Amino acid sequence: MQNWFTCKVKYQKEDEQGRVKNVTETYLADAMSFTEAEAKIYEEIGQRVMGEFQVTGIAKSKIVDVFEFPDTDVFYQAKVSYMVADADSGKEKKVTNLMILNAMDIKQAFDRVHESLNNMLVTFVIPEIKESPILEVFHHVKTGEEKIPDNLTPLSEIEQSEVEETEAENEENI
Repeated sequence: MQNWFTCKVKYQKEDEQGRVKNVTETYLADAMSFTEAEAKIYEEIGQRVMGEFQVTGIAKSKIVDVFEFPDTDVFYQAKVSYMVADADSGKEKKVTNLMILNAMDIKQAFDRVHESLNNMLVTFVIPEIKESPILEVFHHVKTGEEKIPDNLTPLSEIEQSEVEETEAENEENI
């Protein structure tokens, strides 16, 4: 399960006229804790910002899904609602989730939410879409500590050997 944190970063930035001004920008980080989110922001922003910066706020986000598309860097926040039956009482209950996604405009954001959720088994509505202040999303990156035990074979190696066997069989049949 992903835990999303919104992180606010304050630093000095030069505008188009060459004036230096203070800006506060918002980022979204996938982390297991507030501490990990803060460390991730310091690492990522430290590579992007020249000079000093300060993390001025970190909050647990209500965002449940992030859909990223490579053609734009503007994020929109979509509120998605649907009905589910309560397992105990059998009554229908309204569930509302927040999602963010890249899009050129609100219409494209609406279309992309539908495209991204087209496999949902329940009917959903999108009561709200608005531009998000989030500038970038930082995903959780595995550190490489996950070592494959000696008695197991990585899936990529199994798939590669299957491909090689199939190619050899095809050459024999020719």
